[in-house]
Amino acid sequence: MVSRVRNLVDSLLHSRRRRAAVRRLTNANPRSILFVCQGNICRSPFAAALLTRLVPPSFSGRIASAGFVGPGRPPPEHALTTARTYGLDMSSHRSAALTSASLQAADLIVVMSREQEKGLSARVTAGSIVILGDLDPLPIKQRTIHDPWDEPVEAFGETYERIDRCVRELVRVVWGGS
Repeated sequence: MVSRVRNLVDSLLHSRRRRAAVRRLTNANPRSILFVCQGNICRSPFAAALLTRLVPPSFSGRIASAGFVGPGRPPPEHALTTARTYGLDMSSHRSAALTSASLQAADLIVVMSREQEKGLSARVTAGSIVILGDLDPLPIKQRTIHDPWDEPVEAFGETYERIDRCVRELVRVVWGGS
């Protein structure tokens, strides 16, 4: 029941949160972007790999990913398979643990949920954190980018499709891409 209410609130507030995220990112010009998820084996490495491919050639900054649980774990097979459908090879990725140094080095921190944002907001400048799902150009059912870990390949497809939309929107807002 609580999750249904939360999802309803997320759905109703999405356009407002989206506008706020776009406002914060407009003219942001980040030089270092850090994607964060729970384990750094499914969502954040895919988002970082996708952004690396989509940023304009003039971007000479750093794109990285990390997780609250780590380090050294490879992505699950479904993550690798689904990433390949986007032309991305994540086979050499190994999870990295989130550190104070990685947080301080990032101009922009992109998280997958409100809980992750809350957990990091005391450690970094609040304006430098964005919830990736807030950038979704489509209507949403939940703010959180779903974690497909240990689920069927179809769950990875749905999650990666949403990450793709959101990362493309990040590129459009920050760099004026299409």
